[in-house]
Amino acid sequence: MRRAGIAGGAAALLLVALVVALGLVAVPLLRELHVDPDVAASPAIARSPATSAAAHKGFLYGRVTTRSGAAHEGRLRFGGDEEAFWGDYFNGFKEENPWAAEVPPERLTESRPVTVLGVEITRREWKPNLGRPFMARFGDIRRVEPSGRELLVTLKSGTRFVLNRFDADDFADGVRVWDDEHGVVDLSERRIRSIELLPTAELDGVADRLHGTVRTSQGSFTGFVQWDRQSSLGSDELQGRTADGEVSLRFDAIRTIARDSADSARVTLRAGGEVLLSGTRAVGRGNRGVYVDDRRYGRVLVSWEAFERLDFSATGGSGPAYDDFPPGQPLSGAVTTRMGSRLAGRLVFDLDESETTETLDAPAGGIDYTIPFGLVASIALPDQEGCGDGRHAGVTLHSSETLELECAGDLAEGNAGMLVFPGGGESAEYVRWVDVERIEFVTAERG
Repeated sequence: MRRAGIAGGAAALLLVALVVALGLVAVPLLRELHVDPDVAASPAIARSPATSAAAHKGFLYGRVTTRSGAAHEGRLRFGGDEEAFWGDYFNGFKEENPWAAEVPPERLTESRPVTVLGVEITRREWKPNLGRPFMARFGDIRRVEPSGRELLVTLKSGTRFVLNRFDADDFADGVRVWDDEHGVVDLSERRIRSIELLPTAELDGVADRLHGTVRTSQGSFTGFVQWDRQSSLGSDELQGRTADGEVSLRFDAIRTIARDSADSARVTLRAGGEVLLSGTRAVGRGNRGVYVDDRRYGRVLVSWEAFERLDFSATGGSGPAYDDFPPGQPLSGAVTTRMGSRLAGRLVFDLDESETTETLDAPAGGIDYTIPFGLVASIALPDQEGCGDGRHAGVTLHSSETLELECAGDLAEGNAGMLVFPGGGESAEYVRWVDVERIEFVTAERG
C-alpha cells in the first residue's frame, strides 16, 4: 500500500474516533466515510469485548429466502432501522376469527335502538367486529411467509395465524440482513418468499443495546428501551434542533434525556454538558412513546405525556436469546360469572388470545401495558356496571402485584367475551364480557 494511502486511512480513522467521542456524529459525515452507523465504533463497544455469541444472543437472526430463490442469512433488522431484538414485537391484523365458530350466532348479536329526537323508532341488529390486531414477540415466531394478499405467521407452538398482508406494517417496511457472504442486504417485502427465524450466531462489530430506567408520575420502569418506538441501539441517533442549528446525537453518547416541555427535551451527554433539543418529533409531542422491556410486566409503552426522564445504564448484554422464549401453552383457568357460576378449563380471552405468550393489553395513566398472559394470575372486573368507561380492573400477576388498569384495550366494553372448554373438552361454553366477574389463570408451568 502506498504511504499516502496509509496516511489517509489513518486520518479518516482518527476523525471517526474524534466525532464519536464528542457524541455529535452527523449522518452526512458517515456517508462520506462509508461507515455503516450500525457497525461504527462506539464507546460501549470499546470498553468491553462484544464479539461473543453470548453477548449478542438477543439480536434477531434468520434466513430470508427471496422470490428468485436466493437465501440471505445473518442478523436481521425490520424496517431497516426498527425491530432488532427477540423481545421486540411483530405486528399485524387478523381479519378472520376462527373462535367465532364456537359461539351461537345469536349470542354475538345485539339489538340496539335507533332514535330520532330521543324517541326510539326502531331497533337494529349489531354484530361486533371480530377482527383483531396481531402481536407476537419475534422470539415466539418460527416462520413468516407471504401468500398473495395474506401473511402466514407460524409460532413456535405450531399455531398458525393468517394476517392481512397489507396491514402488517413490520413486514411491509422490509428487512435488512447482515449477510456474511453478500454484505448488508435490504429486501423489500415484495422480494421476500419466506423468513425463517433461527438462534443467533456469533456476531461481530454491533453496537450495544439501549438499557435504562424511565421515570414517570406512575412509577419507574427498568429494562431495555426503544426510544420513539424505534431507536434501540447505541449507534442509533437522536435528532433535534438547538439554538445553534440541527444536531444528531448517538444514543451511546447520551447519559440522560429529560422532558423539558411539551416540545423539547434536555439531554445530558456522557462527556459532560447539556443540550436542549426541540423541533423534531422525537423530542416533542410527536414522540410515539418509549418502550421498556420491564421483566415485571413484559413490555410497557410510556407516552410522551407521562414521560419524565430516561437514565441510560450499561447491561453487558443484548437481552434474551431465541431459545429463551419457550413455545406458548394453552390458556387455562376458571371464569366466575356475575350470576355466581364458575366454569373451569381451557380458556380463550376476547375470542382471540388462547396461549400464554399472547398478551393482555390495557393502559393506566399514560402507560400502555403489554403483559404476556403467562404472567397474569387473575383479572377482577368492577362490580355492578362492569368494565365501562372511567372504570378500572384489578389485574393481579403471579408475582402478587396488582395493577389497576383502565377499562380500555383488551378490558374495554368491546371485549368479545370468554370461551371456556370445560375439562379440556372440545365443546365450549361462551360467557359474554358483561357477565364476567373474575378470571383466574393457571399456567402449565405452575400446575
